[in-house]
Amino acid sequence: MESTIQDIFNKPKTLLEEIASVEINDAGSLEQFRIRFLGTKNILKPLFGEIRNVPNERKKEYGQLLNEVKQAAEAKFNDLQSTFQQKEGEKADDIDVTAPGIPMPLGARHPINLVRNKIIEIFNKLGFTVTYDREIEDDWHNFTALNMPEDHTARDMQDTFFIQTNPDVVLRTHTSSVQVRVMESQEPPIRILSPGRVYRNETISARAHCFFHQVEGLYIDKDVSFGDLKQTLFFFAQEMFGPDTQIKLRPSYFPFTEPSAEVDVSCFICNSKGCNVCKYTGWVEILGCGMVDPAVLENCGIDSNVYSGYAFGMGVERIAMLKYQINDIRLLSENDIRFLSQFKGA
Repeated sequence: MESTIQDIFNKPKTLLEEIASVEINDAGSLEQFRIRFLGTKNILKPLFGEIRNVPNERKKEYGQLLNEVKQAAEAKFNDLQSTFQQKEGEKADDIDVTAPGIPMPLGARHPINLVRNKIIEIFNKLGFTVTYDREIEDDWHNFTALNMPEDHTARDMQDTFFIQTNPDVVLRTHTSSVQVRVMESQEPPIRILSPGRVYRNETISARAHCFFHQVEGLYIDKDVSFGDLKQTLFFFAQEMFGPDTQIKLRPSYFPFTEPSAEVDVSCFICNSKGCNVCKYTGWVEILGCGMVDPAVLENCGIDSNVYSGYAFGMGVERIAMLKYQINDIRLLSENDIRFLSQFKGA
């Protein structure tokens, strides 16, 4: 029995010797020391359980010995931790903060973002506010409210992605659906831009993609005229392409505007002298526009006898390709860093 008691007392004495003689040279070894002696499952916990096997007259002696081991481990750990922290501080002092740093390659804004932000900035000057809404839309807001009832031939102008589980739900084919929702919920005057991604079921090629970005504008108020629309677009063209830019409006057809027009700008690549961009005509098409059809106003709960308005829409990719002379629309969505790096500082 006496030998067993002696063995119980020898275990903490051995640990005291281990703590005194341990050599630790790195933070990893210090962490192992902490876990062994001070962690939640440290080596001292089983020794505290041995106190039940110690005679009553020696329990106090044994408890003091275990506390001595614990205090020695804590002191050793704190001393070593302070030493390592001091060494790390000395290393930091050796760093020459005036030395040139390692250069980090900078990214560039995507050309789509550059053009979209520029468009928004220009129309902000005219009081247009930006409005966003859902990309998954119902038939009413994407087609019917815009003067395209079911079986209307105008629907064939836009190859649509339908959600198979519900044929009444589509991926929006234009951001005009945002304008419908605003007209339904807000009383005139309305002056908004609706930028966003749209989807068309088209074969992907150098000139077309199944998704692209639009910015559409809408202005509804009393006594809005086609002259107001023309002046607004003339201001935009000169701000976007340069102060010498001229515009030309050609009659066109859109189901939600009447009259409707396509807008050309004088070619800013060749100064209207003729090049492959303008197909040697001196003019480049950039957007479509027109006066909002009274039927569209009535569909949205706006009295067409009191209010009138205009709308316009442009493809961001098209303007980006023209502005930066990009010959393949697929480059804009392939995330090739070699291509995107060309727009640093743009």
